[in-house]
Amino acid sequence: MEDHKRDAEETSEEQNVEENFADLLEESLIGAVELRPGQQMESTVLQIGKQCVFLDVGQKGEGILDRNEVLDAEENLTVAVGDKLKAYFISRSGGELRFTTRLASGMAGAEQIEEAWRSGIPVEGRIEKETKGGYEVKLSGGVRAFCPFSQLGLRRQEVAEEVIDTSRPFRVIKFGEQGRNVVVSHRALLEEAREQQREALKETLKEGIVVKGVVTSLREFGAFIDIGGIEGLLPISEVGYGRVEDIGQVLQVDQELEVAVKKIDWEANRFSFSLRDTLADPWSKVGSIYVEGGSYPGTVARVAQFGAFVTLEDGIDGLLHISRLGGGRRLKHAQEVVKTGQALTVTIEKIDLDQRRISLVPVAGEGQDVEAGESASSRSSYEDVPTGGGSMGTLGDILKAKLAKQKKS
Repeated sequence: MEDHKRDAEETSEEQNVEENFADLLEESLIGAVELRPGQQMESTVLQIGKQCVFLDVGQKGEGILDRNEVLDAEENLTVAVGDKLKAYFISRSGGELRFTTRLASGMAGAEQIEEAWRSGIPVEGRIEKETKGGYEVKLSGGVRAFCPFSQLGLRRQEVAEEVIDTSRPFRVIKFGEQGRNVVVSHRALLEEAREQQREALKETLKEGIVVKGVVTSLREFGAFIDIGGIEGLLPISEVGYGRVEDIGQVLQVDQELEVAVKKIDWEANRFSFSLRDTLADPWSKVGSIYVEGGSYPGTVARVAQFGAFVTLEDGIDGLLHISRLGGGRRLKHAQEVVKTGQALTVTIEKIDLDQRRISLVPVAGEGQDVEAGESASSRSSYEDVPTGGGSMGTLGDILKAKLAKQKKS
Protein backbone atom coordinates (compact mmCIF):
# COMPACT_ATOMS: atom_id res chain seq x y z
CA MET A 1 0.00 0.00 0.00
CA GLU A 2 2.78 2.38 0.92
CA ASP A 3 4.73 1.42 -2.23
CA HIS A 4 1.69 2.19 -4.37
CA LYS A 5 1.26 5.55 -2.66
CA ARG A 6 4.96 6.36 -3.13
CA ASP A 7 4.79 5.54 -6.86
CA ALA A 8 1.74 7.78 -7.30
CA GLU A 9 3.50 10.72 -5.61
CA GLU A 10 6.62 10.30 -7.77
CA THR A 11 4.50 10.15 -10.93
CA SER A 12 2.64 13.33 -9.90
CA GLU A 13 5.93 15.14 -9.14
CA GLU A 14 7.36 14.20 -12.56
CA GLN A 15 4.23 15.55 -14.26
CA ASN A 16 4.54 18.83 -12.34
CA VAL A 17 8.19 19.16 -13.37
CA GLU A 18 7.30 18.55 -17.00
CA GLU A 19 4.47 21.10 -16.83
CA ASN A 20 6.72 23.68 -15.14
CA PHE A 21 9.41 23.13 -17.77
CA ALA A 22 6.85 23.55 -20.54
CA ASP A 23 5.61 26.76 -18.93
CA LEU A 24 9.16 28.11 -18.67
CA LEU A 25 9.90 27.22 -22.28
CA GLU A 26 6.70 28.87 -23.46
CA GLU A 27 7.46 31.95 -21.36
CA SER A 28 10.97 32.20 -22.82
CA LEU A 29 9.57 32.18 -26.34
CA ILE A 30 6.87 34.79 -25.74
CA GLY A 31 7.37 37.57 -28.25
CA ALA A 32 9.82 35.50 -30.27
CA VAL A 33 9.13 35.24 -33.98
CA GLU A 34 10.65 33.08 -36.67
CA LEU A 35 13.42 35.09 -38.31
CA ARG A 36 14.09 35.06 -42.02
CA PRO A 37 17.17 36.44 -43.78
CA GLY A 38 16.70 40.09 -44.71
CA GLN A 39 14.07 40.72 -42.05
CA GLN A 40 14.45 44.13 -40.42
CA MET A 41 13.99 44.31 -36.65
CA GLU A 42 14.15 47.01 -34.02
CA SER A 43 16.59 46.05 -31.29
CA THR A 44 18.08 47.48 -28.12
CA VAL A 45 21.83 47.78 -27.56
CA LEU A 46 22.74 45.58 -24.58
CA GLN A 47 26.52 45.74 -24.62
CA ILE A 48 29.31 47.14 -26.80
CA GLY A 49 32.42 44.99 -27.05
CA LYS A 50 35.74 45.42 -28.81
CA GLN A 51 34.53 43.63 -31.93
CA CYS A 52 30.78 43.17 -31.59
CA VAL A 53 27.65 44.92 -30.41
CA PHE A 54 25.18 42.70 -28.54
CA LEU A 55 21.50 43.32 -29.22
CA ASP A 56 18.23 42.42 -27.56
CA VAL A 57 16.06 41.37 -30.50
CA GLY A 58 13.22 39.74 -28.57
CA GLN A 59 14.60 36.24 -29.15
CA LYS A 60 15.95 33.57 -26.85
CA GLY A 61 19.49 34.43 -27.89
CA GLU A 62 21.21 37.78 -28.30
CA GLY A 63 21.78 39.42 -31.65
CA ILE A 64 25.33 40.17 -32.72
CA LEU A 65 26.35 43.13 -34.88
CA ASP A 66 29.82 44.03 -36.15
CA ARG A 67 31.14 46.97 -34.11
CA ASN A 68 32.46 48.66 -37.28
CA GLU A 69 28.89 49.29 -38.39
CA VAL A 70 28.28 51.72 -35.51
CA LEU A 71 31.45 53.78 -35.99
CA ASP A 72 31.57 57.11 -37.82
CA ALA A 73 34.33 58.33 -40.16
CA GLU A 74 36.52 59.21 -37.14
CA GLU A 75 35.82 55.77 -35.62
CA ASN A 76 33.69 57.18 -32.84
CA LEU A 77 30.71 55.18 -31.58
CA THR A 78 27.35 56.39 -32.85
CA VAL A 79 25.29 54.35 -30.36
CA ALA A 80 25.26 53.73 -26.62
CA VAL A 81 23.89 51.01 -24.36
CA GLY A 82 20.11 51.31 -24.25
CA ASP A 83 19.78 52.91 -27.68
CA LYS A 84 17.27 51.58 -30.20
CA LEU A 85 18.76 50.27 -33.43
CA LYS A 86 17.21 48.86 -36.61
CA ALA A 87 19.14 45.96 -38.13
CA TYR A 88 18.67 43.17 -40.69
CA PHE A 89 18.84 39.49 -39.76
CA ILE A 90 21.49 37.57 -41.72
CA SER A 91 21.72 34.08 -40.26
CA ARG A 92 21.61 31.83 -37.19
CA SER A 93 24.82 29.92 -36.56
CA GLY A 94 26.09 28.16 -33.44
CA GLY A 95 23.40 29.75 -31.32
CA GLU A 96 24.34 33.23 -32.56
CA LEU A 97 21.94 35.53 -34.34
CA ARG A 98 23.94 37.57 -36.84
CA PHE A 99 22.63 41.02 -37.79
CA THR A 100 23.79 43.86 -40.01
CA THR A 101 22.74 47.40 -40.83
CA ARG A 102 24.19 46.92 -44.29
CA LEU A 103 26.41 44.49 -46.19
CA ALA A 104 29.91 45.90 -45.78
CA SER A 105 32.82 45.73 -48.20
CA GLY A 106 34.95 42.61 -48.15
CA MET A 107 32.07 40.10 -48.00
CA ALA A 108 31.38 37.52 -50.71
CA GLY A 109 30.57 38.87 -54.13
CA ALA A 110 27.63 38.31 -56.46
CA GLU A 111 25.96 35.72 -54.23
CA GLN A 112 25.73 38.14 -51.31
CA ILE A 113 24.54 40.95 -53.58
CA GLU A 114 21.80 38.71 -54.97
CA GLU A 115 20.73 37.87 -51.41
CA ALA A 116 20.70 41.59 -50.59
CA TRP A 117 18.51 42.17 -53.65
CA ARG A 118 16.05 39.46 -52.58
CA SER A 119 15.97 40.39 -48.90
CA GLY A 120 16.24 44.17 -49.18
CA ILE A 121 19.36 44.45 -47.03
CA PRO A 122 21.31 47.63 -47.88
CA VAL A 123 24.82 47.20 -49.28
CA GLU A 124 27.80 49.46 -48.82
CA GLY A 125 29.14 50.95 -52.04
CA ARG A 126 31.83 53.33 -53.20
CA ILE A 127 31.19 55.70 -56.10
CA GLU A 128 34.05 55.13 -58.54
CA LYS A 129 33.31 57.35 -61.53
CA GLU A 130 30.63 59.13 -63.55
CA THR A 131 29.14 57.29 -66.52
CA LYS A 132 26.38 58.01 -69.01
CA GLY A 133 23.22 58.70 -67.01
CA GLY A 134 24.72 58.04 -63.59
CA TYR A 135 27.61 56.63 -61.61
CA GLU A 136 29.56 53.39 -61.46
CA VAL A 137 29.53 51.98 -57.93
CA LYS A 138 31.81 49.30 -56.48
CA LEU A 139 29.92 47.01 -54.08
CA SER A 140 30.92 44.25 -51.69
CA GLY A 141 33.32 41.68 -53.13
CA GLY A 142 34.20 43.94 -56.06
CA VAL A 143 30.80 43.72 -57.76
CA ARG A 144 30.20 46.65 -60.11
CA ALA A 145 26.82 48.38 -60.13
CA PHE A 146 25.12 51.35 -61.77
CA CYS A 147 23.36 54.15 -59.89
CA PRO A 148 21.28 56.56 -62.05
CA PHE A 149 21.62 60.26 -61.30
CA SER A 150 17.99 60.32 -60.11
CA GLN A 151 18.65 57.55 -57.57
CA LEU A 152 21.56 59.16 -55.73
CA GLY A 153 19.55 61.61 -53.62
CA LEU A 154 16.11 63.03 -52.97
CA ARG A 155 16.94 65.91 -55.29
CA ARG A 156 19.79 66.26 -57.75
CA GLN A 157 22.08 68.89 -56.27
CA GLU A 158 25.41 67.10 -55.85
CA VAL A 159 28.00 67.40 -58.61
CA ALA A 160 30.32 64.62 -59.75
CA GLU A 161 33.41 66.18 -58.17
CA GLU A 162 31.74 66.06 -54.76
CA VAL A 163 30.56 62.42 -54.83
CA ILE A 164 33.37 60.56 -56.60
CA ASP A 165 35.38 58.42 -54.15
CA THR A 166 32.70 58.66 -51.45
CA SER A 167 30.91 55.71 -49.84
CA ARG A 168 27.29 55.31 -48.79
CA PRO A 169 24.66 52.57 -48.38
CA PHE A 170 22.58 51.48 -51.39
CA ARG A 171 19.48 49.39 -51.98
CA VAL A 172 19.87 46.83 -54.80
CA ILE A 173 16.85 47.46 -57.06
CA LYS A 174 17.92 45.20 -59.95
CA PHE A 175 20.08 42.09 -60.15
CA GLY A 176 20.58 40.28 -63.43
CA GLU A 177 23.00 38.29 -65.57
CA GLN A 178 24.51 36.67 -62.46
CA GLY A 179 25.72 39.98 -61.13
CA ARG A 180 26.80 41.59 -64.38
CA ASN A 181 23.74 43.86 -64.47
CA VAL A 182 23.20 45.41 -61.05
CA VAL A 183 21.35 48.68 -60.42
CA VAL A 184 21.38 50.35 -57.00
CA SER A 185 19.64 53.28 -55.35
CA HIS A 186 20.65 55.46 -52.42
CA ARG A 187 17.46 57.46 -52.79
CA ALA A 188 15.31 54.44 -51.86
CA LEU A 189 16.94 54.33 -48.43
CA LEU A 190 16.55 58.08 -47.97
CA GLU A 191 12.86 57.84 -48.82
CA GLU A 192 12.36 55.03 -46.31
CA ALA A 193 14.09 57.05 -43.59
CA ARG A 194 12.05 60.10 -44.57
CA GLU A 195 8.81 58.16 -44.29
CA GLN A 196 9.79 57.04 -40.80
CA GLN A 197 10.54 60.65 -39.88
CA ARG A 198 7.17 61.71 -41.28
CA GLU A 199 5.32 59.15 -39.16
CA ALA A 200 7.22 60.33 -36.08
CA LEU A 201 6.36 63.95 -36.87
CA LYS A 202 2.64 63.13 -36.86
CA GLU A 203 2.99 62.56 -33.12
CA THR A 204 5.09 65.62 -32.30
CA LEU A 205 4.51 68.35 -34.91
CA LYS A 206 2.06 71.02 -33.75
CA GLU A 207 1.13 74.44 -35.09
CA GLY A 208 3.05 77.20 -33.37
CA ILE A 209 6.15 75.23 -32.37
CA VAL A 210 9.59 76.24 -33.67
CA VAL A 211 11.58 73.68 -35.69
CA LYS A 212 14.91 73.61 -37.51
CA GLY A 213 14.92 73.39 -41.29
CA VAL A 214 16.99 73.78 -44.44
CA VAL A 215 16.12 75.91 -47.49
CA THR A 216 15.76 73.56 -50.47
CA SER A 217 14.66 76.01 -53.18
CA LEU A 218 13.65 79.64 -53.73
CA ARG A 219 10.66 80.93 -55.67
CA GLU A 220 9.22 84.39 -56.31
CA PHE A 221 6.43 83.65 -53.83
CA GLY A 222 8.60 82.16 -51.08
CA ALA A 223 11.03 79.39 -50.11
CA PHE A 224 10.60 75.66 -49.58
CA ILE A 225 11.90 74.40 -46.24
CA ASP A 226 12.78 70.79 -45.36
CA ILE A 227 12.47 70.03 -41.64
CA GLY A 228 13.34 66.33 -41.99
CA GLY A 229 10.41 64.16 -42.99
CA ILE A 230 8.34 66.85 -44.67
CA GLU A 231 8.86 69.90 -46.86
CA GLY A 232 6.73 73.03 -46.60
CA LEU A 233 6.43 76.57 -47.89
CA LEU A 234 7.74 79.69 -46.25
CA PRO A 235 5.67 82.42 -47.98
CA ILE A 236 7.52 85.62 -48.81
CA SER A 237 5.07 87.49 -46.57
CA GLU A 238 6.24 85.37 -43.61
CA VAL A 239 9.97 85.98 -44.09
CA GLY A 240 10.10 89.11 -41.93
CA TYR A 241 8.19 92.11 -40.66
CA GLY A 242 9.49 94.30 -43.45
CA ARG A 243 8.44 94.12 -47.07
CA VAL A 244 10.62 91.65 -49.01
CA GLU A 245 10.82 92.26 -52.76
CA ASP A 246 13.48 89.67 -53.64
CA ILE A 247 13.65 86.61 -51.38
CA GLY A 248 17.05 85.76 -52.85
CA GLN A 249 18.48 88.78 -51.02
CA VAL A 250 17.35 87.37 -47.68
CA LEU A 251 17.66 83.58 -47.99
CA GLN A 252 19.80 81.13 -49.93
CA VAL A 253 19.58 77.42 -50.80
CA ASP A 254 21.03 75.07 -48.13
CA GLN A 255 20.73 77.78 -45.49
CA GLU A 256 19.78 76.43 -42.05
CA LEU A 257 17.22 78.36 -40.03
CA GLU A 258 14.52 78.05 -37.40
CA VAL A 259 10.90 78.54 -38.43
CA ALA A 260 7.54 78.41 -36.69
CA VAL A 261 4.98 75.87 -37.91
CA LYS A 262 2.12 77.90 -39.35
CA LYS A 263 -0.23 75.31 -40.87
CA ILE A 264 -0.37 71.50 -41.04
CA ASP A 265 -2.44 69.49 -43.52
CA TRP A 266 -1.38 65.82 -43.57
CA GLU A 267 -4.08 64.75 -46.00
CA ALA A 268 -3.20 67.33 -48.65
CA ASN A 269 0.51 67.07 -47.77
CA ARG A 270 0.71 70.84 -47.39
CA PHE A 271 2.68 72.59 -44.70
CA SER A 272 3.57 76.23 -44.19
CA PHE A 273 6.10 77.96 -41.97
CA SER A 274 6.88 81.44 -40.70
CA LEU A 275 10.25 83.01 -40.06
CA ARG A 276 8.63 86.26 -38.95
CA ASP A 277 6.94 84.56 -35.98
CA THR A 278 10.36 83.65 -34.56
CA LEU A 279 11.55 87.28 -34.63
CA ALA A 280 10.94 90.05 -32.11
CA ASP A 281 8.02 92.29 -33.08
CA PRO A 282 9.47 95.71 -34.01
CA TRP A 283 6.16 97.34 -33.03
CA SER A 284 7.23 96.93 -29.41
CA LYS A 285 9.42 100.00 -30.06
CA VAL A 286 6.46 102.16 -31.09
CA GLY A 287 5.48 104.41 -28.21
CA SER A 288 8.89 104.10 -26.55
CA ILE A 289 11.59 104.68 -29.16
CA TYR A 290 9.19 106.02 -31.78
CA VAL A 291 6.97 108.69 -30.18
CA GLU A 292 4.56 111.37 -31.33
CA GLY A 293 6.40 114.59 -32.15
CA GLY A 294 9.70 112.83 -32.78
CA SER A 295 11.53 113.14 -36.10
CA TYR A 296 13.19 110.13 -37.71
CA PRO A 297 14.93 109.20 -40.96
CA GLY A 298 12.94 106.96 -43.26
CA THR A 299 12.74 105.50 -46.73
CA VAL A 300 9.78 105.64 -49.09
CA ALA A 301 8.64 102.02 -49.44
CA ARG A 302 5.62 102.51 -51.67
CA VAL A 303 3.86 105.41 -53.36
CA ALA A 304 0.08 105.50 -53.87
CA GLN A 305 -2.22 108.22 -55.17
CA PHE A 306 -3.27 109.20 -51.65
CA GLY A 307 0.23 109.33 -50.19
CA ALA A 308 3.48 107.52 -49.50
CA PHE A 309 4.31 104.73 -47.07
CA VAL A 310 7.57 105.45 -45.30
CA THR A 311 9.61 102.73 -43.56
CA LEU A 312 11.21 103.85 -40.31
CA GLU A 313 12.69 100.35 -39.88
CA ASP A 314 11.71 96.87 -41.02
CA GLY A 315 8.17 96.24 -39.82
CA ILE A 316 7.42 99.86 -38.89
CA ASP A 317 5.78 101.88 -41.66
CA GLY A 318 3.91 105.15 -41.48
CA LEU A 319 1.67 107.02 -43.92
CA LEU A 320 2.66 110.39 -45.30
CA HIS A 321 -0.67 111.63 -46.65
CA ILE A 322 -0.77 113.50 -49.96
CA SER A 323 -2.28 116.52 -48.20
CA ARG A 324 1.00 116.84 -46.29
CA LEU A 325 3.09 116.80 -49.43
CA GLY A 326 3.88 119.51 -51.98
CA GLY A 327 4.19 122.33 -49.48
CA GLY A 328 0.53 123.32 -49.76
CA ARG A 329 0.32 122.73 -53.50
CA ARG A 330 -2.60 120.53 -54.60
CA LEU A 331 -1.29 117.27 -56.00
CA LYS A 332 -3.02 114.66 -58.12
CA HIS A 333 -0.63 111.89 -57.11
CA ALA A 334 2.01 111.60 -54.40
CA GLN A 335 4.57 110.47 -56.98
CA GLU A 336 4.75 114.09 -58.18
CA VAL A 337 7.05 114.87 -55.25
CA VAL A 338 8.32 111.56 -53.81
CA LYS A 339 9.46 108.25 -55.27
CA THR A 340 10.07 104.73 -54.04
CA GLY A 341 13.46 104.35 -52.39
CA GLN A 342 13.77 108.04 -51.60
CA ALA A 343 15.30 108.88 -48.21
CA LEU A 344 13.62 111.61 -46.18
CA THR A 345 13.11 112.74 -42.63
CA VAL A 346 9.62 112.67 -41.16
CA THR A 347 7.88 113.61 -37.93
CA ILE A 348 5.37 111.31 -36.24
CA GLU A 349 2.11 113.21 -35.97
CA LYS A 350 -0.08 110.48 -34.50
CA ILE A 351 0.21 106.87 -33.33
CA ASP A 352 -2.68 104.39 -33.17
CA LEU A 353 -1.32 101.35 -31.34
CA ASP A 354 -4.56 99.36 -31.59
CA GLN A 355 -4.72 99.70 -35.38
CA ARG A 356 -0.95 99.70 -35.78
CA ARG A 357 -1.03 102.93 -37.73
CA ILE A 358 1.36 105.86 -37.78
CA SER A 359 0.58 109.21 -39.38
CA LEU A 360 3.58 111.17 -40.60
CA VAL A 361 4.33 114.71 -41.73
CA PRO A 362 7.48 115.84 -43.52
CA VAL A 363 9.93 118.04 -41.73
CA ALA A 364 10.69 121.45 -43.23
CA GLY A 365 12.09 121.13 -46.74
CA GLU A 366 11.12 117.43 -47.10
CA GLY A 367 8.39 116.04 -49.33
CA GLN A 368 8.68 118.80 -51.95
CA ASP A 369 10.01 118.75 -55.48
CA VAL A 370 12.62 121.20 -56.63
CA GLU A 371 10.18 123.66 -58.18
CA ALA A 372 8.00 123.65 -55.06
CA GLY A 373 10.85 124.65 -52.78
CA GLU A 374 9.82 128.33 -52.55
CA SER A 375 8.39 130.59 -49.85
CA ALA A 376 4.97 130.00 -48.37
CA SER A 377 3.68 133.33 -49.83
CA SER A 378 4.75 132.29 -53.33
CA ARG A 379 3.13 128.84 -52.96
CA SER A 380 -0.19 130.33 -51.89
CA SER A 381 -0.46 132.12 -55.23
CA TYR A 382 -0.06 128.79 -57.05
CA GLU A 383 -3.21 127.23 -55.65
CA ASP A 384 -5.40 128.16 -58.63
CA VAL A 385 -2.74 127.51 -61.26
CA PRO A 386 -3.58 124.60 -63.57
CA THR A 387 -1.00 121.90 -62.91
CA GLY A 388 -1.14 120.43 -66.41
CA GLY A 389 -0.71 116.87 -65.25
CA GLY A 390 1.75 117.62 -62.47
CA SER A 391 3.83 120.54 -63.82
CA MET A 392 3.87 123.95 -62.11
CA GLY A 393 2.76 125.80 -65.29
CA THR A 394 4.53 128.50 -67.35
CA LEU A 395 5.09 132.12 -66.31
CA GLY A 396 2.26 133.11 -68.73
CA ASP A 397 -0.11 130.76 -66.92
CA ILE A 398 0.78 132.36 -63.60
CA LEU A 399 0.18 135.91 -64.91
CA LYS A 400 -3.16 134.90 -66.48
CA ALA A 401 -4.26 133.40 -63.19
CA LYS A 402 -3.37 136.55 -61.28
CA LEU A 403 -5.25 138.79 -63.77
CA ALA A 404 -8.31 136.54 -63.57
CA LYS A 405 -8.21 136.74 -59.79
CA GLN A 406 -7.98 140.59 -59.88
CA LYS A 407 -11.02 140.84 -62.22
CA LYS A 408 -13.08 138.69 -59.86
CA SER A 409 -12.21 140.92 -56.93
